[in-house]
Amino acid sequence: MMENEVLASFVFFSTLLILKMYALAIITGQVRLRKKAFANPEDSLRHGGLQYHREDPDVERCLRAHRNDMENIYPFLFLGAVYSFLDPNPALARIHFLIFFVGRMVHTVAYLLKLRAPTRSVAYGVAQLPCFSMALQIIFALLKHW
Repeated sequence: MMENEVLASFVFFSTLLILKMYALAIITGQVRLRKKAFANPEDSLRHGGLQYHREDPDVERCLRAHRNDMENIYPFLFLGAVYSFLDPNPALARIHFLIFFVGRMVHTVAYLLKLRAPTRSVAYGVAQLPCFSMALQIIFALLKHW
């Protein structure tokens, strides 16, 4: 794997993105504990009573950020993996992966810190550009072989 620069770069950024998703899950759990807002009755009983089996806007915000990661990072993992085997220019591929990574990081920070619009939307859009580019390159490569 390390002989393929593009694949190594893809694995590096993908691993960082997965770690970010794990961190977001931990943050969600911490917000649940701090706000005493538990999704399951057994958890609320353990932490003070059934009155804490409830929703909280801050917990819901964390969950939306996490769901948005799943909606965007999972497709990136597929596109990036396939793109890595198309023998793209290593520097260009690294730029694709870096732009996606930075876009997703800014998106998460903007979501959690409630940064002013359109920060989150711009970060989302910027992160979509390399995915769109990789998808097109994959389609064109497949069409060449048909």
